[in-house]
Amino acid sequence: MREDLNSDLPTPARNAGKKPAARAHQEREIQPVVERDGPVATSSDRVLDSAVHAWLDGELPEAAVRAGNTAKDVEFWRGVSKTMDRSRLVRTPEHVEAQIMAALPHHAPQLITPWFRREFVVTPVVAVGVGATLMAIAAAVTVAILAT
Repeated sequence: MREDLNSDLPTPARNAGKKPAARAHQEREIQPVVERDGPVATSSDRVLDSAVHAWLDGELPEAAVRAGNTAKDVEFWRGVSKTMDRSRLVRTPEHVEAQIMAALPHHAPQLITPWFRREFVVTPVVAVGVGATLMAIAAAVTVAILAT
């Protein structure tokens, strides 16, 4: 079951006889999605009959609870069951699954070594910079000592 909740295609029956500007505004309008299968609960909720519980547990046949005031409860729970059966059939589209699989790394993750175990590489530019800095510090210390 795939429902297109964000369809950009106009619906001919809904837009028949309207001006183009009104149609364009209505197409951009966001409609709320209602996902409720039953009524909203109120403070005067009633408790399910024990026969309905027995039917849901598989202890009674459906015909035994379909009569009388439990018929609405049976219809509600059959609707819930049908909705759950449909949602179990929903699968990820193949192109989305392919994108996910392509984004995964193709090699085992490597352990990150701590800084003190890493290889220490000194490039010539770094060596000259460190040497010049040490010479400048030594010259400054020497000037400070001779000045006192």
